[in-house]
Amino acid sequence: LFFPPSISKKIYTNLEMMSTPRASSARRVRTFVRVFALLSMYFFADVDGFVPLGLPSSSIVQSRLALSKEGGGSGGFFAKFVSEVTSNAEEKARKADEGLPEHPSYSRPWQPNQSVINIPDTSPLPSHTTTIKNTLPNGFSYVILPNKSPAGRFEAHLQVFTGSSSELQHQQGIAHLTEHVAYMGSRKRERLFGTGSQTNAYTDFHHTVFYASCPVDVPGGGGYSSSAFGGGAAGRGKMVGLAFDALAEVMQASCDPSRLEKERQAVLSEMTMVNTIEYRVECQILSTLHRENRLAKRFPIGKEALIRSWNRDEVLEFHRTHYRPDNVLLYVVGDVDVPDVERYIREKFGGLSASRHGAELSESQRKAAKEFAQEVVRTVKSQQSWHYPPTIHDWSEKGPSNLDSSTSGYDLHLRSSYDMDDESLNNLPEVTLPSGGRIRPHIFNHELLQSFSLHLFAKRKIRPIVTQEEFLMSIARRIVLAAMQIRLNVSARGESPPFTFVEFNQLDSAREGCAVCSLDIMAEPSRWREAVDLSVSEIKRLGLYGLTKSEVERYGSSLLTDAAQVAAQGDRISHSDQLGHLMETVSCGHAFMSPQEAYEQTEAALRALTLEQVNEEAGRLCEHVVGLADGEEAVGGPVIAIACGPKDDSLADPCDKDKLIEAIVDAANKEVKPEEDIIVPRSLVSEENLRASLEKESPEWKPGSFTDGTEDTPADRVTTPLTLRRLSNGIRVGVTATDAESQRGHLRLVAPGGRAGERRL
Repeated sequence: LFFPPSISKKIYTNLEMMSTPRASSARRVRTFVRVFALLSMYFFADVDGFVPLGLPSSSIVQSRLALSKEGGGSGGFFAKFVSEVTSNAEEKARKADEGLPEHPSYSRPWQPNQSVINIPDTSPLPSHTTTIKNTLPNGFSYVILPNKSPAGRFEAHLQVFTGSSSELQHQQGIAHLTEHVAYMGSRKRERLFGTGSQTNAYTDFHHTVFYASCPVDVPGGGGYSSSAFGGGAAGRGKMVGLAFDALAEVMQASCDPSRLEKERQAVLSEMTMVNTIEYRVECQILSTLHRENRLAKRFPIGKEALIRSWNRDEVLEFHRTHYRPDNVLLYVVGDVDVPDVERYIREKFGGLSASRHGAELSESQRKAAKEFAQEVVRTVKSQQSWHYPPTIHDWSEKGPSNLDSSTSGYDLHLRSSYDMDDESLNNLPEVTLPSGGRIRPHIFNHELLQSFSLHLFAKRKIRPIVTQEEFLMSIARRIVLAAMQIRLNVSARGESPPFTFVEFNQLDSAREGCAVCSLDIMAEPSRWREAVDLSVSEIKRLGLYGLTKSEVERYGSSLLTDAAQVAAQGDRISHSDQLGHLMETVSCGHAFMSPQEAYEQTEAALRALTLEQVNEEAGRLCEHVVGLADGEEAVGGPVIAIACGPKDDSLADPCDKDKLIEAIVDAANKEVKPEEDIIVPRSLVSEENLRASLEKESPEWKPGSFTDGTEDTPADRVTTPLTLRRLSNGIRVGVTATDAESQRGHLRLVAPGGRAGERRL
C-alpha cells in the first residue's frame, strides 16, 4: 500500500525471483541488490541527481542499467518514477489545483546523461518470448513467430544459403536458373493458385529465398480434399501443409527438360529487362566496392552464353550440392498455431537427406565442392555468419584488415582475369595519399546519364547487437546519422544548393557480408566540385567535433517517439514487416526483440547515453574521411569513390580520377569549425502566454454550420462518419476516427489565402 503500483510490482517480481528454488546464490545476491536499490531510491532520492543512497553521482548509469537486468525489467518505469517524484511533482500538483490541462511543452524533454563516467553493461538483450527456433535431426532449421496481423494469414520463407557468390567459373547465373526450375516449375506450387496465395522467389549474392504468403485455411473448401491438408472439424484444411509441400519440393527438384527450357527463356527475358542504365550504374558501384572479393564478378543475373549452354545434369549438380537440409532456414510468421506448424515441419521436411543428394554427385563434382568449401573457412561466411557470402574485405576502419594472405593457389576471390570478365574492372588501382590514407577511385560515364553522382564508401565489420552496451552504441549511431542527414538537408535548401540529392548512412548488409558507410550525392555535372567539397567537409566536421547537446536531445527524443509508436502498434504490425525485420536481425546476429522490448531498451539506453559516447560514435563513423587529411591517422583499408556522369565533351571541368581524388582530399583538408548549438524550443507558445490566453479566452465548442443547406452539426455530440464543429474563435474542426493504424494520426491545418491573399495584404 505504501509504494506506487509500478514500484510495488517491480519489488514483488524481484523478491519472487529470489525465492525461486533454482536461483543461484549469485543471482539471489544480484536480485537483493536491485531490491535494495529500489527501496533506497524511493526513500533517499536526491532531487538534483536522483542518486541512490551511498552511490556517487557517476554511478547513476550503473544503477539505471542494473534495474533493467534479468526478470524482464526495463528502464521505462525509471523515467516515469523520476518524473513523478522529482522536478515535475510541484508543477503537477499546482496544475491539479488549478484544474488546467497539462500542455505538452510542460513535460521535460529527454536529455543525454551528464555523468562523466559511464559504466558499460554487458547484460544480454531480451529475446522475443514467442519466437520458436529449432533444428530437426537432419539439420533442417526453422524459426516461427506467431503474429496476428493480418488475421487468418501467414508467410513462409525458405532461405537457402547459396547464391551467385557460390557459383564456380562455369556456373555464372546458375543459382538464378536453379531458383526458377525448382519453384516456378513446381507442380505443388501450382496447387496454391486460386487460394488467395502469393508465391515467388529471388536470388542474391548470399542466398536464394522461396516464399508463400497464404491464408491459414483452404478458402471455402475450394474443391480441395481437406484430408490432404490436415482438415479440421468443419472439413476445412490447413494451408500450412499445402505451402510446405511446395517449399519441400524445392529441395527435391527433378528438373524436367521441358521445364528447364521454359525457365531458361524466362531468365534470359529477365536479363533483357534489367539491362537498364540504373542497373549498369549499380554494377559499376558494386564491382568497385568489392573488387578485392568475388562479389565483383558474381552478379546474380549471370552470363548469357553460359545460361544458354547448361543441360539438366549441370543444373541438378548445382542443386544437389547446395540444396541440403543443413544449408537452409525456414521462417514462418503469421496467425498460426505453433505446435501445428512444427508438426507439419517434421512431416514435410524431416525426411530430407544431405547424404542422398551427395550420392547423386560424381567424384569430380564432390571434389570441386570440397575444394570450394575448404577455402570458405577463411571468409566472413565461416568466421562471422553462415548467412554472409564467402567473401573477405579490406576494412575501411582502424585495425587489421581481413584480406586473405593464404597461398593455397585457389583463386576464391577472383583476382585473376577470366573469360567474360569486364576488363575495365580488372584494373582498379588505389592511390595512397601522403597522410597514409588510400582511395580507390572509379569513373563511369555514359550518354544515358544526365546528372553527376558520387558514391563514397567505407566497409566495416558487422557487429552483432546482443548486449545492452552494444544496443546503446547502436542508438548513438542512429542519433549521429539522423543529425548528419538533417545538416546535409539544410545545406541542400539554400538559394543555390550544389546538390539535388544527398544522403549519409551506414547499414549492415548481410548480402555483402559487411556494414557499408555511404555518402551518396547527385548534382549538376557543372557543379560536381562544389557538391563534393560541401558534403565531404561536412562529414569531417561531424567526425572532429561531433554533435551539439541540443542535437542529441532532439534526435534522441525522436528515436524514442518512433520506438513508442512501433510498440503501440503491438500485434498490428504486418507479417511482411515482422518477417523482414526477423530475417535481417537473424542474418546479422542481432537480438530479435518484440516492439515493446525494443521500446523499453531504447528508453533505458537513452537514459544512460552520454554526449561523449554519441560523439565517440560520430568519430568512428567519419574516421575514413577524417583520415584522408594531412596529419590525421588513416584507416586501414581504402575509401572507395565512384563518380558517375554523362559523356559530355562540352563540360569546362569534367570529373576524372585525378580531379576526383584532388577534390576529395581538398575537402578533407578544409578547415572546419564546430556546429553552432541552436536551441529549438519545445513550443512556440510559452507556458505563461498559453495560461494567460486560456484564462482570458476560455475555449468553447460551437455547432458546425454550412452554407450549402446541410443541417448544422451539434457541439455536444459525436457524429458519423465525420464530426464537424467550430471553436469559439471561429476555427472550424473536422475529426474522424479510424483504427487502421494504432497510435497514429494525420493532421492537416489549412489557412485560406495563399499567394492570392498577398495582394489584399
